[in-house]
Amino acid sequence: MKKWYNEEYGFTIEVIAVSHNNKTENHCRNGDEVGDVYRCTYDCPVNQHGRGFCQKSLLYLFPMLETVRGGGDLQKIGGYSPVGNVIDSPLCKEFVCPDGVVTYRLTAEKLGGENFHTGGFYKE
Repeated sequence: MKKWYNEEYGFTIEVIAVSHNNKTENHCRNGDEVGDVYRCTYDCPVNQHGRGFCQKSLLYLFPMLETVRGGGDLQKIGGYSPVGNVIDSPLCKEFVCPDGVVTYRLTAEKLGGENFHTGGFYKE
């Protein structure tokens, strides 16, 4: 693999709550626990243990990542906090997994790279 593009944004996805008395056994196939942190740029999120992000939850996450990459505001697509901990930022949003077990906080960080499409990198 040869990464040639310096990404515009980096993303952190933190597990901030787990229903069922903070136990994921028999509820979360991925085994996510409070304190797990996933990071990525354009690649798939990986946590501090080298394990990948839940495939089902990635269906929710991907449109949010694209919203940020497109210059959008996460507050305008439901940037709310089910547990009351979202910071007041267009680059932060909490969401619950499709199974209703794990609550994640997505935080985007501007890295300084140019936008892929408007920066002239995307050419046919």
